[in-house]
Amino acid sequence: MAEATRAQADKWNKVQFYECSACGRRGAGLDRIGESTFCPECGTHGTSAPARRRVFVNSWSDWLDNEVPIEWLVDLLDRIRRCPNIDFLLLTKRIGNWRARVDAAIECLDDADPADCIVDRDALRTWLESWHAGEASANVWLGATVINQAEADRDVPKLLAVPARVRFLSIEPMLGAIDLSNCFSANALHEIDGGPRIDWIIAGGESGPHARPMHPDWVRSLRDQCEAAGVAFMMKQWGEFAPVPRNEQLGKPAMVWVGDTMIAADGRIQVLDETLGCGIESNAAPMRRIGKKAAGRLLDGVEHNQFPAVTA
Repeated sequence: MAEATRAQADKWNKVQFYECSACGRRGAGLDRIGESTFCPECGTHGTSAPARRRVFVNSWSDWLDNEVPIEWLVDLLDRIRRCPNIDFLLLTKRIGNWRARVDAAIECLDDADPADCIVDRDALRTWLESWHAGEASANVWLGATVINQAEADRDVPKLLAVPARVRFLSIEPMLGAIDLSNCFSANALHEIDGGPRIDWIIAGGESGPHARPMHPDWVRSLRDQCEAAGVAFMMKQWGEFAPVPRNEQLGKPAMVWVGDTMIAADGRIQVLDETLGCGIESNAAPMRRIGKKAAGRLLDGVEHNQFPAVTA
């Protein structure tokens, strides 16, 4: 078990990854004709450069949940340590658990019968103790999920306090406006006296049968905050609801339908009935439930796909 796990991690770490500047393709391997290399996706010559592979860890679970077996967490952290050429994106809703869970992982290594997949306990213990002491591994991207201002005020300071090469926020589903200047003693998107900051913002609306709409102005504000601070911004999805198209000449929605949802800036919603009257406020945004796929991910006609800049 231990040797197989070690061999797998070593194999992952050795794979050369490339990114094409012409089409954005990321992957292992290139097409070759003689000494010349070509992108397998678009066929362009000389546009693929070495890049760091990114692995999003456990998108359907939470690595810092107290219910996660500590042996599993120790195994995960050892794989991250053994693969310095791969960037691991660790997202959590429980960023406040980080220090206690790292402490528990270190204690697990000291037990008489630790997880049998750990080959070099001393190396992992040193790695964890260094992280605990403030020296983040170069391949750790640490993210926190927040959905509104209250959660941002609560969790952004905790995220900034954890050592990480890259820190990011996943604001999905976005259920309210978020001003990141309120999240710390200074704007969380800017370095604080040379200290930590948020490097990447991911925003998205809610999907599923009970989804709530995302006000377009909320996500526009995030986009503008990121642009002003030079922070990477990704618009992941609108979710189940998309903004009702506007008539640019009239400066208002082209047409609202019975069943469309009006959402106010404070998150209050109202479904339009046969009267097409809205009792929320005159500038509420009309949203239409058309499904996640049809709603897409364009914000004011632009696809936002930015990632933090890191060297290979």
